[in-house]
Amino acid sequence: MTKKKKPGDTSDSSGGSAHSAQPRRDEASHLDKGSSKSSKIPSPEKRTQRHEEKPAERLVEGQAGSHAERQPGLSPKPGGPEAADGREANDYAAAEAVSDEIEQQEQLPLTGQLEEEIRELKDQLLRKQAEFENFRKRLSREKADGIRYSNQMLLLDLLPVIDDFERAIASAEESKDFHAFHDGVVLIERQLTSLLEKNWGLKRFESLGDEFNPEKHQAIALEESDGVSRPTVIEDYQKGYFYHERVLRPAKVKVAQPKKFEGQPENSGIEESQGE
Repeated sequence: MTKKKKPGDTSDSSGGSAHSAQPRRDEASHLDKGSSKSSKIPSPEKRTQRHEEKPAERLVEGQAGSHAERQPGLSPKPGGPEAADGREANDYAAAEAVSDEIEQQEQLPLTGQLEEEIRELKDQLLRKQAEFENFRKRLSREKADGIRYSNQMLLLDLLPVIDDFERAIASAEESKDFHAFHDGVVLIERQLTSLLEKNWGLKRFESLGDEFNPEKHQAIALEESDGVSRPTVIEDYQKGYFYHERVLRPAKVKVAQPKKFEGQPENSGIEESQGE
């Protein structure tokens, strides 16, 4: 049986269900909108990931800009990081040009100062060369004068001896005394030899009775003798002299040598000294 509707009752079974379904759809759409809003809000993990990606993207952009500057034909985008780098490069080049100009202006007085120092050094060098040349000439002249006048002291020592000879000659002419003249000459000879030995190292040596020495003696005569067992000086014809420790002049002597026996070599070494 079907239930009869009452007059004024507008609700029916289909209408009630329609009214109940409408709020459910509204709730579903509200939930969908909330879920879409919640999906738009990033989670903390996604936020961190996005922040990490941004510096990497910036680094890639910077490298791309520098690469574009290095490659010809690639111009940086206006307003981008490449344009900023280009402006910085231009400013740096202008600053370098200004600094180079300032350095050149500063070097101008320094160059003039160096040229002045070079001129002074050249002048000093020329003066030193002239002084050295004068010194060399003076040294050479003094050396020649030293050699030329090296015997001055010797001559000064000999002048008193000459004076004594003059007085002895004058005295012999007046008195005609031979013995007095002889004694005066002997005194002068002793004075002269003593003076030369004391002041100049000239010493006379005796050879009579000494064994023949070819370094000191020059044999000008030989004779055989039974009274000697080795070559011996038996007569001194001319005295020999030492100059300090060196033989200045050998003595000229006569030498006696032992008689030769059979089997004895003829050359005894004395004959070789005769020509010395």
